[in-house]
Amino acid sequence: MSSFLDAIENITPEIYQNLKLAVEIGKWPDGRKLSQEQKELTLQALIAWEIRNLPEDQRIGYMGPQECASKSGPVPNLLFKSSDTLH
Repeated sequence: MSSFLDAIENITPEIYQNLKLAVEIGKWPDGRKLSQEQKELTLQALIAWEIRNLPEDQRIGYMGPQECASKSGPVPNLLFKSSDTLH
């Protein structure tokens, strides 16, 4: 595992951008296709690098603050008009 961590420490911002592009398009800069294993390892390396070097809101998979839908306000009644009664 230490060799993986050593590799992460040696990733420069330029290498990071190249790895990220390779995962996004599924190809290395020379045009060779990434294998599934290469995609997985490269993505793991990107995530590990981002944890050390980027704020949370700039990392892969960041979705922003999450709030329960029930806290967002009343849900409109789409089945009945307000003048309709149930009895």
